[in-house]
Amino acid sequence: MPGSDRPNQTRSQGTRRISLANQKGGVGKTTTAINLATALSTTKRVLLLDMDPQGNASTGLGVPRNERGAGSYALLVGDKPLADLIRPSKIPGLDLLPADNDLAGAEIEMVGMDDRERRLARALERDQATLSRYDYLLIDCPPSLGLLTLNALVASQSVLVPLQTEFFALEGVSQIARTVERVKRLNPALSLDGIVLTMFDRRNNLSELVARDVRSFFKDRVYDTVIPRNIRVSEAPSHGLPVLLYDVRSSGAQAYIKLAGELLKRDRARVKAEKAGETEGAA
Repeated sequence: MPGSDRPNQTRSQGTRRISLANQKGGVGKTTTAINLATALSTTKRVLLLDMDPQGNASTGLGVPRNERGAGSYALLVGDKPLADLIRPSKIPGLDLLPADNDLAGAEIEMVGMDDRERRLARALERDQATLSRYDYLLIDCPPSLGLLTLNALVASQSVLVPLQTEFFALEGVSQIARTVERVKRLNPALSLDGIVLTMFDRRNNLSELVARDVRSFFKDRVYDTVIPRNIRVSEAPSHGLPVLLYDVRSSGAQAYIKLAGELLKRDRARVKAEKAGETEGAA
């Protein structure tokens, strides 16, 4: 049953809502969404929402296009309840809201709608009981800054930016950072959660140079964990599996396990800081 608990899972207060976004394609965004969700699901309840019309997150979790049925389009445009659209994945602890085949037309249809940038936020608000079953909601955004991505950002608490270690990386992430600042007018709670360096090749001096530049510019917002360029990560989606199930011993799988651990550690520190601030404010 979607949203059901497993004995080895722990539950935190509230659902942490994170969009994975980068307007540049081919940076490992969807791969990071799939594998981070899988790694988190070993101890947390996770819902992965596929907002990309390409539907690669759905395919990567073993749901081919001809088997998806109603999904994120039905949620955004059709006003279908969240609970009716969620389906279990092959991975215990991880559920999926797939990208249905009509999602490609959603941006055009939403242009004339009232409150068009809040369609997703409103849909999640309408079914808080279902959403509250999950510790994490990860939203895989399309590689653009259109209405679908805007909806995801308005409905999220933070943005995680997968960033390929290549020449134009800084230019792309700077644009995302500016977008986050603009979206704060619609969602003041939105923050840049962090940047994950992907497709890192230690044999390539450029990877080292880009990583150094990104860390110099964004400081501790850049995760310590780096996702290496790894053939097993590339092969896994063709089998409808996260790399953690395809080859857990591979360097790519181990990196995503470390990334999940680092995210959880950061979240614990954030919650602790927030509680300390509340205590000081009440004193």
